[in-house]
Amino acid sequence: MSTTTTEEIDITELGQLREAHDQIREQIAGRIVGQDEVVEQLLMAVFARGHCILEGVPGLAKTLMVHTLAQSLSLEFNRIQFTPDLMPSDITGTEVLYEDRNTGARELRFVHGPIFANLILADEINRTPPKTQAALLEAMQERQVTAGGRRHALPEPFFVLATQNPIEQEGTYPLPEAQLDRFLFKIFINYPTPDEERRIYRLTTGVEECEITPMLTGERIAELQRLVRRVPVSDHCIDYAMDLVRATRGPKHGGPNYIGEYVSWGAGPRAGQALILAAKARAALAGRPSVSTDDIRAVAAPVLRHRIVVNYNAQAAGESSDSIVARLLDDIPIRKGANDAAVAQVFRS
Repeated sequence: MSTTTTEEIDITELGQLREAHDQIREQIAGRIVGQDEVVEQLLMAVFARGHCILEGVPGLAKTLMVHTLAQSLSLEFNRIQFTPDLMPSDITGTEVLYEDRNTGARELRFVHGPIFANLILADEINRTPPKTQAALLEAMQERQVTAGGRRHALPEPFFVLATQNPIEQEGTYPLPEAQLDRFLFKIFINYPTPDEERRIYRLTTGVEECEITPMLTGERIAELQRLVRRVPVSDHCIDYAMDLVRATRGPKHGGPNYIGEYVSWGAGPRAGQALILAAKARAALAGRPSVSTDDIRAVAAPVLRHRIVVNYNAQAAGESSDSIVARLLDDIPIRKGANDAAVAQVFRS
C-alpha cells in the first residue's frame, strides 16, 4: 500500500479547486451571458473570503448573477433591498419579548435578521442613510452582530455582495471611505456586446430555464478558503504589491509626481493585504501553486479603484482612479528579485 506525500495531497486539492471553479463558471455561463471577467472576480472574492461591491446601471443582471452564484455554491442566500426608511434592526435583527404561556415567564429573545445567511445581496446600498449602512460594518469585519450586549456569530462562510447604481445620485448616500475599504473588490459591470445582447434576448424570452446544480457545500468552501491562504507568495511579489500601494500615496512615499497632483488620499495597508489575498485566489483558481507578479497586476484595478480618492484636478484632467491605477502599473517597476517560478511548489502552512 503506497503512501501519499504532503505535496501530492496539496496538488490534488489544488486540482479539485480548479475543477470546481471551472464547473461553477460553466453553470453561471448557462444563465448569465458574457460578464466573464465579473464572474471570475466574484469567484476570486469568494475563495479569498472577501466582500464585493458591484456597480452598474439597472438591467445588467447583477441580482441574477449573485443569486446564481449562491445556488452554484449551495449557500443560503438573502437579498436586502436598501431604501431610505430601512433601519439597522431591519438588517441585523431585534430582541422581542417572549412569554411562556404555561409558566407566564417572560424573556427577551433575539430574532435573527436577514443578514444571518451565507451570501447577502445588499441591493442599492447607497440608497439608505449612513446609520443603516454602518449596520453592515461589524458584520463585514467581525462576522458577528451585537444586540443587547450579546454577540451573535454569523454563519460561515459569509459574504456581502453590494450593488449600487452610478446614474441616479439624487437621494443617495455615498459609502464613506472607511466602509468602502472593507470591500475586497469594487467591480464594474458594463454593457454587453451586440452578440451577447442578442443571446440575452433569445434566452430570456423563451420557456427554457437553465437548472443550477450546487457544486460546493459551505464546509467545503471553508476548506478551500484555507487552501487559498496557504498558497506561498515570495518576498519579491510582496515587495511589488507594497510598491504599488505606497505609490498611491504620492511622491513622499515613492509615488510619481502626478499622484500628488491628482490624488487626495491613497490606499492604506489593507489594500496591500487585499492585493496579496486576491492574487493567491487567482493563482489557486488557475491551478498554479504560487503567486506571480502577473496575478498582482491582474487584480490591482478592482482592489485599488475604490481605495484611491481623486481630487478636482484629476476630474478636470479626465483622470479617474482606474486610469491612475493603469498608469501606476506602467510606471512602477517590478523589483529585480527571486524568480517567481523558483518559489517552492508546495503550500506552507
